[in-house]
Amino acid sequence: MDAENLHYFEKTPIAKAVAHFAVPMMLGTSMSVIYSILNAYFLGTLHNTAMLTALALTLPLFAIIMALGNLIGMGSGTFISRLLGEKKFEDAKHVSAFAFYSSLVLGLLVIAAGLPLINPIVHGLGATTDSFAFTKDYVTVMLIGSPFVVLFFTLENIVRAEGAAITSMIGMMLSVVVNILLDALVIFEFHWGVTGVASATVISNLAASAYYAFHMGTKSQFLTVSIRWFKATKDILGNVFKIGVPVFIMSIFLGAMSLILNHFLTQYGDQAVAAYGISSRLLQFPEFILMGLCEGVVPLIAFSYTANKLRMKHTVGFTIKTIVALAAVFGILVYLISGHLIGLFTNDPQLIEMGSYILRVTFLSLFITGMTTLFTGIFQATAQGTAAFVMSIIQGITLIPVLFIANSLNGFHGVVWSLVIADAVAFLVGAVMLYGLRNRLQPDLESLAH
Repeated sequence: MDAENLHYFEKTPIAKAVAHFAVPMMLGTSMSVIYSILNAYFLGTLHNTAMLTALALTLPLFAIIMALGNLIGMGSGTFISRLLGEKKFEDAKHVSAFAFYSSLVLGLLVIAAGLPLINPIVHGLGATTDSFAFTKDYVTVMLIGSPFVVLFFTLENIVRAEGAAITSMIGMMLSVVVNILLDALVIFEFHWGVTGVASATVISNLAASAYYAFHMGTKSQFLTVSIRWFKATKDILGNVFKIGVPVFIMSIFLGAMSLILNHFLTQYGDQAVAAYGISSRLLQFPEFILMGLCEGVVPLIAFSYTANKLRMKHTVGFTIKTIVALAAVFGILVYLISGHLIGLFTNDPQLIEMGSYILRVTFLSLFITGMTTLFTGIFQATAQGTAAFVMSIIQGITLIPVLFIANSLNGFHGVVWSLVIADAVAFLVGAVMLYGLRNRLQPDLESLAH
């Protein structure tokens, strides 16, 4: 962290500070969604619904691998930001080395555990006879490349935690550019299909990880990849996992929810699964913009929590206003052109109709998912492990019974609407917990005096 980054943490006006931390993250996350959408687009040009179905079915697996990266990355990142707020710079270096090497080990464990169970995994993802081979190809590549995927999500988090928001964004954009170029190459030149798309994703994550590691090893003052700084002390493990485990559980629940949802949708045909896969990718764009905003301000909130709680309070207030504005703009846009958006991926009229319907319904909860993400970020940044844990499981716990009830009462429409209901419950629970913690998060008299 150089003096300029420290200034953004401590002195810069709130709106400018939020922009510094959040805009690069918003751009980076939106670009990552764009290449997710382009994966579906490139496969869509082959006019093979089974391939699109395989891509949708493998979302839970990617969510699990990403969850391992967030387990270490979010836990280490928020801890690093708090340490920097307390001026404990050498401790931050030990945490960054721990994050780097533990991520690689987790990725290797995924390979060892996953490859021997490849067929049960593919069956468990809900692959049908038509989509089984394509799904297996994708899963195989993703398992082999999992160390680089885990490392990418870890390093992006801790680089951003140091305040190097631009560096974080460049790494994410590098991943996107490499992925897009490779997608076009493997689909149109090599004709590798699903295997090519999966390989492009892994290689792009490797490229970005190498960029982050170079930054940490040569340019960063308080992050490192040197093995001599590696420590796994009780303090490091406790602080990393106190926040990292709830984040991991949340990601697992998101993957499980996607898996369960796919199983419910398969009874309405491969077209229903493909329609959900396309619409969920489109929904990810505004969701990840809001996620980028909320996750982008987490280092600023974490730093301010230990250094200046009044600044933390103003940061949260400004972020809420921004969520409201962005949700309104995206919501209006989708309701005007939802059919055209789905039509970019397929010329199947039934698929367009189903996808458009799913898109319009799920967009109803855009604002509350943005707020829920902010609640979770506040709990993570302020080391409220219990609240973060509750947020990590509440949506999944709600969705599963709602799915069963809604499906039995209203079929396909019930399955789609169950997502909105689960989001609403998570929002209410988060709001109640944040209100309960208000005294602990209030600025003290010393902060008010300044």
